[in-house]
Amino acid sequence: MSDIITCDVAIVGGGLSGGLVALALARSHPDARVVLIERGMSLGGNHIWSFFGPDVANSDRDLVIPLIAHVWQGYDVAFPARRRTLPVNYYSTTSEKLDAAVRAALPADRILTDRKVLAVSPNAVVLADGTRIEAGGVIDCRGAGDLSMLDVGWQKFIGREFILKRPHGSVRPVVMDSTVEQIDGYRFVYTLPFAEDRMFIEDTYYSDTPEIDRAALAVRIETYAQAKGWKPKSVVREEGGSLPVIIGGDFERYWASSGKGVAKAGIRAGLCHPTTGYSLPDAVRLASKIAASRDLSSATLASLTHDYARTAWKRRGFYRMLDAMLFRAAEPGERYRVLERFYGLDGKLIARFYSARSTLADKARVLTGKPPVPIGRAVRAILGKTA
Repeated sequence: MSDIITCDVAIVGGGLSGGLVALALARSHPDARVVLIERGMSLGGNHIWSFFGPDVANSDRDLVIPLIAHVWQGYDVAFPARRRTLPVNYYSTTSEKLDAAVRAALPADRILTDRKVLAVSPNAVVLADGTRIEAGGVIDCRGAGDLSMLDVGWQKFIGREFILKRPHGSVRPVVMDSTVEQIDGYRFVYTLPFAEDRMFIEDTYYSDTPEIDRAALAVRIETYAQAKGWKPKSVVREEGGSLPVIIGGDFERYWASSGKGVAKAGIRAGLCHPTTGYSLPDAVRLASKIAASRDLSSATLASLTHDYARTAWKRRGFYRMLDAMLFRAAEPGERYRVLERFYGLDGKLIARFYSARSTLADKARVLTGKPPVPIGRAVRAILGKTA
């Protein structure tokens, strides 16, 4: 006979978004029975998530603090014609920190790992082993829905964390080193100095295709390390993936593609910064919003998450327009010029851009001056993109 589990809220997917919702609910609704279902053996998978200090509101800091693995005062960028240090704190968290925080917040019997999900509805989750979870509300926090409903480019990457034979001498992250050879679109290297002898190096591409040549990127990472004089002793972490860079599309059709009446979070809800792909700020904001609701019923959760995601989509048309210019107006090997020009602007404007909170004046400033792409192609890209 199949098992039946009853709960107040079932969270499907124990990644960043699902983990943060679980943490937020454990704090705000301590008497609510929350069950978290994850297909992997641990929560969070194998990831490093990063964010800038202004990305998280002061009121949400307590939710994020247990997850922070590293913090640096400032970060660097490098382009062929521009180098700059920006005095904004930069934070990183890891899957391991997320896993530990959620396990400390929820009873062990409410965390179901290594469980495959067969079906999700507003009030139930059916697992491959026959278990049925009946809930007052279900929140689907798994991966992307049907991306064919969206117009996307791709941000793809391979990252490796090395233990080095000797200290690297770096004191800050390099969020974009675009002085590297431009291959397969806009290419940059991203580095995080986790300790004096530990360095995370990620080779990233804003590409027209999601395919990754893992062997080629591994060689490029090794070559980059050698050029910096860093001597790897061992690899302690490797992660990779292809993330959608949203240019346009039909939000409502995308939302409905993974269940119209089911509450959603994360990329399942279409939530990430359209240009940078950063997902933690939205994950924190929506988790806090869910936790603030007194009503955790399926209808309320579906309405709340849909309205948040829909509002974010409407407000972020500017970033999708910039994505259209980046992918459709700039030649692949010249895309770096768009970011090179951007990083010559005011530091506070840059911070608001990363937080997806650009003001009208910010948007005007980004678009004024000599464009880094041909004007005619820029206009065609903007007019040709899907709203």
